[in-house]
Amino acid sequence: MTAHVEVLDLVAQMKAAERAFVLATVVRTVSVTAAKAGAKAIIAADGTIVAGWIGGGCARGAVLKAAREALEDGEPRMVSVQPENLLAELGVKPGESREGIRFASNMCPSKGTMDIFVEPVLPHPSLVILGASPVALSLAGQARTLGYHVTLAAPSADLTASPDADTIIDGYGLGELNEAKRFVVVSTQSKGDEAALRAAVATEAAYHAFVGSRRKMAALRAKLIAEGVEATAIDRIKAPAGLDLGAITPEEIAMSILAEITQVRRRGQRAAKLVRASRNEDKSCR
Repeated sequence: MTAHVEVLDLVAQMKAAERAFVLATVVRTVSVTAAKAGAKAIIAADGTIVAGWIGGGCARGAVLKAAREALEDGEPRMVSVQPENLLAELGVKPGESREGIRFASNMCPSKGTMDIFVEPVLPHPSLVILGASPVALSLAGQARTLGYHVTLAAPSADLTASPDADTIIDGYGLGELNEAKRFVVVSTQSKGDEAALRAAVATEAAYHAFVGSRRKMAALRAKLIAEGVEATAIDRIKAPAGLDLGAITPEEIAMSILAEITQVRRRGQRAAKLVRASRNEDKSCR
């Protein structure tokens, strides 16, 4: 089995395991370079190269930096590693970007040029729904069409229909969840509210929400605090869940929740893009 095939096999395994990583591929070389076009490497979320090879230190630093940024904003990048004299001919400095290509200096004696495509492969965002209410079931179905990995947790006796979910848990004991950006929604409709909220506050997530009124959430908050749950943990839960779209039906409420989750999910990515665009604009004006 060739190294190329081994890398592709590991790509498939890491995708199946819902692990975040970057696939770096050499797409072009000019003159003498250690790696040739078609060479690939897998870069894990911690910045280590776990398989493959794209050359030595001449390209490694620039590629690892691009990989970290790609994992942050989910956007692919092209990195062109060139000797300084060629960069000068192009009128760019190491670290600058032009037309979607980031340039880096090749300080190795070979003085070759390598263009490397850096592609982030991110796990599906994780939506954990606690409850079997009509809103919960509608939310699961809508989220699956948007590419979420959906876990629905509820006592099996509460389920009146088979939920459209990747994982179904009997009860509110969540156990080990897949490692991805996670969003948690409690939609119990008075059946096991306290147990579901306990599970929610114990689960790390970018978003916690409760399908219910502020008054109901306030009453549950008081009960849980009296039972020893930290107030700061409960206060992370937004109630009522979703954007104020005037939603009435379960399907509309589910849609408003997904709209709010999308807003939270994309917020960091938009910010990263704006920062990068601002930096590139500043450099081009110098």
